[in-house]
Amino acid sequence: EMSEVLRGILMHVRLPWLLQHHARVPVLALFSFVNGCISIALMSVLAVVTRSPFIFPSLGPTAFLFFYTPTAPAASPRNTIIGHAVGAAAGYLSLVVTGLTLAGPALSVGVTWPRVIAAALSLGLTAGVMVLLKAPHPPAGATTLIVSLGILRQPWQLVLLMVAVVLLTLQALAINRLAGIPYPLWQQPPETNEKREGTRKM
Repeated sequence: EMSEVLRGILMHVRLPWLLQHHARVPVLALFSFVNGCISIALMSVLAVVTRSPFIFPSLGPTAFLFFYTPTAPAASPRNTIIGHAVGAAAGYLSLVVTGLTLAGPALSVGVTWPRVIAAALSLGLTAGVMVLLKAPHPPAGATTLIVSLGILRQPWQLVLLMVAVVLLTLQALAINRLAGIPYPLWQQPPETNEKREGTRKM
């Protein structure tokens, strides 16, 4: 799928010969390198300029999904935004339930029994709700732990977290549409035949 994105962009800028005259894997690797650098660099610059947490670990796997498997359901804007929103909400709810909203991050103060409960509860809620909403996005599992472990725990930080997710999603939308990939704006991606058969077997 990533090769289709690259081919579309090269056609758009009239450089299709790059894939024709060079080994496919190195060109795709270079494309991944450039895309990864640009996508996270933009968010990092925004974080520096605003002195706000616009960069956090789970943006990395989200960016990788966007550009490596853009037509996969997990990489759709709908699943991405819903997934991270569910993860952030579940993480904060777990902090409220365990009384950890004012506690320092686990990396600084250590892991306590309430923190164990918060982490487990947040990931369980995130997984369950994403399944119920039919909006799986694996990186959201990292987002919920970032919150439940206290790394980002203030409501205003969670708002910025979601703003960062939306900005990264818009970047993916622009690049994939530029490449001519049928990248959805919001609608739920259709299930494949394999997924339907797997659901029936369950």
